[in-house]
Amino acid sequence: MGHIKEPEGVDFIVDPTPLTIEDRKRISEIIAYYKATGKKRPVKKSKVKSRRQRKNMTLAKTKKQSL
Repeated sequence: MGHIKEPEGVDFIVDPTPLTIEDRKRISEIIAYYKATGKKRPVKKSKVKSRRQRKNMTLAKTKKQSL
């Protein structure tokens, strides 16, 4: 771990954000899954569409509105 030199007049403060109960439960589930299987948990696909899909949807909407 490296040492960070603070510039004069600047104080670096590291303040971790507290975990919610849901976050703690999810982390515990991930750890338990890893201990049981020795594998990482599969990643859930995001509901957010890719940039290309969003762009195509936007283009389709603008074309539809201009007609």
